[in-house]
Amino acid sequence: MTQQRIWAMRLIRFAAIFGFLGVLIGSIMSGEMNYALRPIHAHFVLVGWLSVFAWGIFYYSVPIRKLLYVKIQSILGMIGAVGLCIGMWLHYLDPLNTNETLNMIFFIVGGSILLIAFFLFFVITFFIEKKEN
Repeated sequence: MTQQRIWAMRLIRFAAIFGFLGVLIGSIMSGEMNYALRPIHAHFVLVGWLSVFAWGIFYYSVPIRKLLYVKIQSILGMIGAVGLCIGMWLHYLDPLNTNETLNMIFFIVGGSILLIAFFLFFVITFFIEKKEN
């Protein structure tokens, strides 16, 4: 398996964890009839599951000329997804009774890292290897 496909599988496995957690949060909300976790659930599913999974499938199927870009984007994407989702959880629910400013910084930094990962993915789409006929 190529290094690019190894990174693709890492993203897909990471996405599977987020997909499971997103569905678990949704099930808990439905069971308790308490929808306070809706924004967190939505971001687990949309960012952690769908976006990261799409990156993994893209990297699995499309050869990229610059593997370093794939590695950097993958790492930033995973860190950003975790940071944003945990930051949202801390900010909206404050389950640990932590400092509000610290919660907001976690939320903003996670989202900013994720934004960089999305931009880098956009750039990477221009570095695909051309197929020869």
